[in-house]
Amino acid sequence: VRLVESGGGLVQPGGSLRLSCVASGFTFSSYGMRWYRQAPGKERELVARISSGVSSTFYGDSVKGRFTISRTNAAKTLYLQMNSLKPEDTAVYYCNTAIWGVDYWGQGTQVTVSS
Repeated sequence: VRLVESGGGLVQPGGSLRLSCVASGFTFSSYGMRWYRQAPGKERELVARISSGVSSTFYGDSVKGRFTISRTNAAKTLYLQMNSLKPEDTAVYYCNTAIWGVDYWGQGTQVTVSS
């Protein structure tokens, strides 16, 4: 199982970024996917998750209405569209899935929101 995130960077408050996570080594379309983030000195936080088939979604309260999680199963890719970014969104963002009770993580991508 391999998860590779990209798309992070430095953005001004109010700006947007789109994160991507390319998956390999498992049947991507069969598993729910999640985005987590971890800011310095804080615990890892669930940002959003999306189901495998019917694409139901869940968002953490801090990002609801600003972030959108989506997936393209044919491309084995997970996305996180982040709008109206705030300084408190600054963190390393990780892609995650759980297969047979085992968690798999990408290496993370840094998002910094600052003027």
